[in-house]
Amino acid sequence: MTNPRAEGLRVFRELLPGVIPNDDADVDFREGFAPELMDLGVEGIFGKLWTRDGISRRDRSLVTLGILIALRATDELHAHFQIARNNGLSDEELAEVVYHASGYAGFPAANTAKNVAEKALAEDV
Repeated sequence: MTNPRAEGLRVFRELLPGVIPNDDADVDFREGFAPELMDLGVEGIFGKLWTRDGISRRDRSLVTLGILIALRATDELHAHFQIARNNGLSDEELAEVVYHASGYAGFPAANTAKNVAEKALAEDV
């Protein structure tokens, strides 16, 4: 049986290289308000969802971006535009995701995503 935290940390490092330390012992998210929230995300989202075989990581990025754009989840969008690029989506494909979202999530949500993507994709991750 796999360890969801270990799997989550492994996947997180693959999707966003350099964001968290390489040594699991050095990863401690338990500070400040709601200290267990990041652990829940690492274990449940990265450790259980992103490790499933049903669809590729590239496809998971497309689905995730669509959902986050509709929710206007700007903090998460920032990271997931970088993750999507690391999962093989080109900047042109990411722009198409934003264009497509404008028809379903609305222009304001798509415009917010465009602004987040500009910043996120300008960073070297």
